[in-house]
Amino acid sequence: MIVVYHLNSKISAIVTEDNRSVAFDSKGTIADGLQVLAQQFPDEKIVWCKASAKAELNLEAIPALLHHNKIMVSYAASDYNFLDSRIGYVEESLFIKANKKECYPTWQMSSLVGGVHASVLIAVQDKIVREADFDYYLNSMAKLAMPLGLLCYSEPQLLKQLQTIETPQATIHTLFRFVKQHYKTRWIFLLFLNLMLHERSFPVLPLISSFFYKTRKKHTINLAGIIVESTRKVIGTGAIDVIIPTIGRANYLYDVLIDFSKQTVLPHKIIIVEQNPEPLSKSELHYIVEEKWPFIIQHFFIHQSGACNARNLALDQTESEWVFLADDDNRFEPNLLEDIFNTIKKYGIRVVTTSYPQKNEVKQFLNIVQWSTFGAGNSIVKRELLKKVRFNMALEFGYGEDSDFGMQLRNKGNDVLYLPYPEILHLKAPLGGFRTKPVLEWHQHNIQPKPSPTVMLYILLNNTKEQLLGYKTILFFKYYQYQKIKNPYRYFIQFEKQWKKSIFWANHLKTRP
Repeated sequence: MIVVYHLNSKISAIVTEDNRSVAFDSKGTIADGLQVLAQQFPDEKIVWCKASAKAELNLEAIPALLHHNKIMVSYAASDYNFLDSRIGYVEESLFIKANKKECYPTWQMSSLVGGVHASVLIAVQDKIVREADFDYYLNSMAKLAMPLGLLCYSEPQLLKQLQTIETPQATIHTLFRFVKQHYKTRWIFLLFLNLMLHERSFPVLPLISSFFYKTRKKHTINLAGIIVESTRKVIGTGAIDVIIPTIGRANYLYDVLIDFSKQTVLPHKIIIVEQNPEPLSKSELHYIVEEKWPFIIQHFFIHQSGACNARNLALDQTESEWVFLADDDNRFEPNLLEDIFNTIKKYGIRVVTTSYPQKNEVKQFLNIVQWSTFGAGNSIVKRELLKKVRFNMALEFGYGEDSDFGMQLRNKGNDVLYLPYPEILHLKAPLGGFRTKPVLEWHQHNIQPKPSPTVMLYILLNNTKEQLLGYKTILFFKYYQYQKIKNPYRYFIQFEKQWKKSIFWANHLKTRP
């Protein structure tokens, strides 16, 4: 481990893990110094720390935090990040509102304290300008490399004690520059529009100055050569339970059970929650008892429909070290569970979501990356993490219950990785014949909420104020072409009424027991 201490945009000292000093160029940028060290010590972890935070640097924790070579961690010990909350006008993702109390996935890095393996620095050495603004350099590196498989985290364990320490913050000019260099060009105009609409600000000069910077999205960074072999031990017995909610798909579910019966790593138990809202109905799953299966099948037949309720019921019955959240219209190969466990071991991760394509769908993501959602029908989670999370019943029959479940896991310090391979084929089977479209409370009112109150509830629970307002701006323009009112002023009045209704019903859902 090599530790770089810096002060006033320059390196002030470099020491090894056993406290030996390393020579450095005091005139170069901090980013330059990191690259020199990466070349000099290609197998080492490179740590940076502001000189004023030296006493709080938790060096003992770093080997466990950087438990494989494709991890980058940092921590801003303040209420804000280098790029302030206005970045939310541009990006809707969950990587913006980081939970500072837990390890949380985000590309928003800080110069205060952090670390990365030398091999990552070598991979980006000629791809990112090593400028004087160290915070800009770190954020640029994480923003570009995260979609390619670099796992980036805000990590409070980097400090011995959590206390407020002032950190640099970007100017409005730097914000516009960052957006221009790391997003599509249209986003600088949307940023300007949102600032004008929601903050009564008119940053004309920052907008114009951003055009003098070239995009960095056309990079050729390659992280494929970095070896990943985690030192973190997350698999003990390797036993796994499967939960499957089902409604009116007996034939499809049978095929799922056959696929599980052929696994090279067999499930310990499969928990099936069959739903049929008809009071006098009976189970259709006769094959559960009529045929022999190489695992325990625990079957519940209930008259209450709803995937959130069914999954929560099943979660309460799990016993094994791992839990597979599956669906009743999946198909997969016999090596699915074995291959997933191999990747879990390799990355030392406790939550994974697999590729979930439909037939003939072209796969868009080919790298193992930090995922921006969560799949309730194609994910494996360590069971100990499920003790304090549940599917939110306020989102029943709506949208976003799986994404919300993933956010609950993240906010408790558990990242979700996407695995491009192995994949699970999602058949998108037809709905069961006895399903009825639920009548929700707001359906009977003249002014229908826009967006759906369940979508709004997810945003209110998990996004920043700026992300909410940025979403509103985009929705306003997108929705215009699909509705009947073509007079812009009348449309604006109607849209405002629908937006307020959505917030009203979302807050109603949030407080409902």
